[in-house]
Amino acid sequence: MAVVTSSKENTDVFIVRRTESGDVPGIISLFSPVTEDVFGRIDVTYLLELSNLALTLCNEKNEVIAHAAFLDYPNWNITDQAEWEPFLNENYPDNKCTPLNTLFVHLFVAKEVPVYESLKETYGEYLLVDLLEREGEENQAAVCEVGGTAVGFMSLCSDVNISLFQECFDLGPFHGLCKPHPEDILEVPRKPSIQEGIYILNHQGGKKGSQRGERGWGLTNEDTLSSVVSEPCLSLLQKDGAVTVSPTEPLVGNVINIGSAAPLLETEEGDLNGGTSNVFSIRLFCIDKEYETRTLLLPILLPALIFQDRDLCVILVPHHVPEFPLIRRFVRAVPSCTSRLGRELYVFHRDGMPVQAFVAEVLDQIVGVSVTRDEMDTEYIRSHYDIEDFIHFNHHQQEEHGHLCHFVLNPVFHHYAKYFLKEILRLGHKSSLYYPIYPEYVEDKFQHPCAHSLTSALHYMAPVRPRRQIVYPLQELGVSAPSEQVSKDQLKYSLNHINRKLVLESKVCINTRIVVVGASDVGISFLETLIFWPRLKFNNLTLISIHGLPGKDPLSSKYRRFLINSHCFNDEDYAQMSLCSWVNVVVGKMTSINRSAKYVVVSEEKVPYDYLVLCTGQSYQVSCVQSEQHSIPRLSTLSGRYTEKVPSNHFTLNDAQDCLEAALWMEKNLMRSTGNIIVYGNTIDTYTTVEALLSSGIDGSRIHLVRAPLGSASPCLPEAALECVVWEVLAGAGVTVHPDSILAQWGQGHHGLITWAAFTTASSLLHLQCSAFFSFAYRTLDYDIFKAVSDACLVFDGRVVIDAEFHTNDASIRAAGPLTKFSRRYYRDELTHSNFNSKEIGFELAASMLSLFESAPQPSSAPPEGSDRLIPIYSRCKVQGGVLPGGYNYLHISKPGIPVPLDVELDPCDRGTEIVTGEASHGNYFRIHFSRYHMVDSITCFSKEPFPVSNYICLYGQHERLLNDLYYRWRAGQLTDLYSYFREPWSLAIYHDRFIDLQKELHQILMSEEVRKMTGECILLFRQKPGLPSLREPVLRYLRHHRAQLPMYAPTDAYRLVSAAGKREATGSRIAASAVGRGDLGVQPRQ
Repeated sequence: MAVVTSSKENTDVFIVRRTESGDVPGIISLFSPVTEDVFGRIDVTYLLELSNLALTLCNEKNEVIAHAAFLDYPNWNITDQAEWEPFLNENYPDNKCTPLNTLFVHLFVAKEVPVYESLKETYGEYLLVDLLEREGEENQAAVCEVGGTAVGFMSLCSDVNISLFQECFDLGPFHGLCKPHPEDILEVPRKPSIQEGIYILNHQGGKKGSQRGERGWGLTNEDTLSSVVSEPCLSLLQKDGAVTVSPTEPLVGNVINIGSAAPLLETEEGDLNGGTSNVFSIRLFCIDKEYETRTLLLPILLPALIFQDRDLCVILVPHHVPEFPLIRRFVRAVPSCTSRLGRELYVFHRDGMPVQAFVAEVLDQIVGVSVTRDEMDTEYIRSHYDIEDFIHFNHHQQEEHGHLCHFVLNPVFHHYAKYFLKEILRLGHKSSLYYPIYPEYVEDKFQHPCAHSLTSALHYMAPVRPRRQIVYPLQELGVSAPSEQVSKDQLKYSLNHINRKLVLESKVCINTRIVVVGASDVGISFLETLIFWPRLKFNNLTLISIHGLPGKDPLSSKYRRFLINSHCFNDEDYAQMSLCSWVNVVVGKMTSINRSAKYVVVSEEKVPYDYLVLCTGQSYQVSCVQSEQHSIPRLSTLSGRYTEKVPSNHFTLNDAQDCLEAALWMEKNLMRSTGNIIVYGNTIDTYTTVEALLSSGIDGSRIHLVRAPLGSASPCLPEAALECVVWEVLAGAGVTVHPDSILAQWGQGHHGLITWAAFTTASSLLHLQCSAFFSFAYRTLDYDIFKAVSDACLVFDGRVVIDAEFHTNDASIRAAGPLTKFSRRYYRDELTHSNFNSKEIGFELAASMLSLFESAPQPSSAPPEGSDRLIPIYSRCKVQGGVLPGGYNYLHISKPGIPVPLDVELDPCDRGTEIVTGEASHGNYFRIHFSRYHMVDSITCFSKEPFPVSNYICLYGQHERLLNDLYYRWRAGQLTDLYSYFREPWSLAIYHDRFIDLQKELHQILMSEEVRKMTGECILLFRQKPGLPSLREPVLRYLRHHRAQLPMYAPTDAYRLVSAAGKREATGSRIAASAVGRGDLGVQPRQ
């Protein structure tokens, strides 16, 4: 029994019970024409006699309100009742129905609610049915519920006749209801043509004229179906709190149907604007009068939940209809004076949502202003940012999340900013505020961060670290893919956050001046770690860089393919960090260090520091060449500093800005010429540069790839098969390759440009005409940096010498990255930071300095004796990726340390295992290598098709059992393509950024005392056994908590329904016990 109270305080009692034979007349009275259409002709008495389960809902008077009858076979005529299971498995292979868990509905009838009856009187029996049947990508329906009861209904359509609206209304302020496009035509014809597609209805629903075919919905039967929705009418109903009015009746009420016809709202070819449609329409809307004021947020929520690619919502309303609550947030479009459409058009923009403005006053003077609105993108924020480091998301209601649009406060009262924010939260009934910062290109030499402005609130807000995203195979997942709110691709931004707790939990401000020299991956990682550190706020971070912050210019991104990619950071990462908000930037090169006065010189400007961090790395330099009068040198490595002016057609590419400048020079000076382009060097960047030149339209016959001797350097590519394919591509494109050559001389013309270059080989002299010269042969520390380090008396031994804690011989100067080497006392001269992951090096560098500023020392055990003489162990993989000649996408993931040749890596004494699918020549090569402990330690991809690099990086260090029993499937001959294998749904949990937390939790369970005593019984941990911790629960909790990102896995409730001893448990919660014993996990997804 249940007691239900309506909005009018009426109390009704409902009882659910088994159906009795005396209920048959009441059940029959609930039949409608739809009943027979859906269930066929029913003998209720006969049905009740055969039903496995029959239920009736009745009221206090025992009147039948609803009835449902269930049998253990379907009411189909296409298969025998004894054969339904094979039939279902054959036609619906993904179904989970068995005779043990399935019953079929043979009859369902219910008393209609007043709103539906009202709509039926006006629009016919099949209106809502047709609306629901038409649901798809273009047609959607939404239901408003209160306490589980439907009180409103809305039908939406994204197929809108934009051309007609542009003719009849002034839509210039709304960009013609289209997305911006370079070829927009914003002029609207003065003479409207609205006859096409307009139906004129009489009261009986007949049409008086039409220039289109029969289509649409009907009033009372299928014959008149085409006319109802075609009429742009508004209906209101006055029955039991709901209102309906037909087009010819007087207005008496408040349930709305904005009849936007299917013909009226179809998209025509030849729209006035070149851009795509940016609008959807509300074509049917009804709601109980008691709840109509709650519709104000509907146009805000609908774009965020349904049509996420549309910014505008429109409603057509008859002239005689007074303003109702829904359209009070809309803007009326000005109609054309010649418009005969007979309707008003109201437009709403998703950013036109309600805002709240707050002012701060002192002595009746306004000293601060803030504007907020509701944050509608909370699911995107939750899935793309570590917001749950600050709040328990499930404890905050949707309306409690706010978006800070503007904030300004008089600098005199800056110390009251956090109290202003606290009052904004209180008065606005918010618990959290979010403030996004979008990337911005800045050219100034000295760039100051906005976070430290005395007029902004950013200083008191916490930057939220972005989350690594899974690259989903959306087409393969189909309906199991995550929602668009999670997987959508939108402009990236840096997110800042404040909540009620953070307002009174200020970070410790650190005013120590930390100056970082070099915007390398190490330097960026160091700054990123400090910025996002939860307990400290660094107010004096400064970066000195030749080109300023990376990622600042989107134009340079497309030219980054000239160089190999380390995949440490990309433009999206830079946008989500927004270093410009927290870091002072000095554009220029450091030329001097004054250790006693603690400042560095940049372009004759002094930049003071308390701690100096050197992270410049190594860069390609101009090779030292012999002058024309000197004799030709012998075949040996030539290195040294080039002291003359560098010709303008000589390029050493070290970052995206260098690539951009080179590309712009070539576009201006080289595209229409026929001169040679020389690419000289022995690194993989020579291959990526040649591919970039070929893809830019330069003929291969003009390109000469001159290969310098390798010497002690590693091969460009780790495998000879890949190198052979690249050389074949180069030969096919007409590129000339000259092996083992050393640059000896070049000659310059009248304008100082290189006009020819000479190289020595083991047997002869190579002389080439030259229009552009790309040099990748000589990589070392920049001379100005070397001179500054040497003059400052920092220990230099080919590189800057450091200890295991990044210290130089000056306590105030740290150094990290490829410009450094470890002190000789470690006896590992061959091992440097260039052998490790730069992002990890930057993080460890920051961690080593944080101990200087943390007020509470972190608990730590005493280091083992002699550990100060050991080089630290780094664990993250090294990554190289890029596009090689022929358009081959290349990726190589390897373990940190000194690179070893492939034949050494495959030494049988190492007991490693290699699995390869595809062939390099076919562009589908995938190689994965496992260590003797069955852990992934290298991956090589060589493919014509792009692939998800970030997903593959997550495979490094994982056990083969975790990878869905990879060894077993390989030996069984089930693996033919590793690319498709790692796109399968089972693998997606491994790519999730929280998967490592699950592994750590399981590892702790396995290392607990009670488990370690249970040798050989690990498999039992997946079943509930008294006194033992369960491994299943953390797995289910992980899947349940991350359901939004991992909807392709079976709902966790399904695991609880299976018997612990049953076979289905072994499938439903299949976890490789031996792999988990090493801290790994296998998860079985929904089939």
